[in-house]
Amino acid sequence: MRVHTEVLGQVAVKIRLKRVGAKKEPMFRLVVADSRFPRDGRFIEEIGYYHPTANPPVLSVREDRARAWLAQGAQPSGTVRALLKRAGLTGRPAKDAGETGT
Repeated sequence: MRVHTEVLGQVAVKIRLKRVGAKKEPMFRLVVADSRFPRDGRFIEEIGYYHPTANPPVLSVREDRARAWLAQGAQPSGTVRALLKRAGLTGRPAKDAGETGT
């Protein structure tokens, strides 16, 4: 039985991996997508990429967009959560534009 996540016009949005690349040479794009769409299907926005077979593995994330989607309530998948943690994007609140570091 499939549970519908749409309530009063709100849709569950996930940050997850979309597989691209050739057979035996996986590459992934970090995308923001409606949870109802298939893994490699339609997405809302692409926010980065991950090449696990490169030596060393390459991870690129548009931090501003990732923080914006997380602030809006997008839920990262388990793998994406680990990748965001590796990139240093979890556990830190988004800074305001006028805030300065000390």
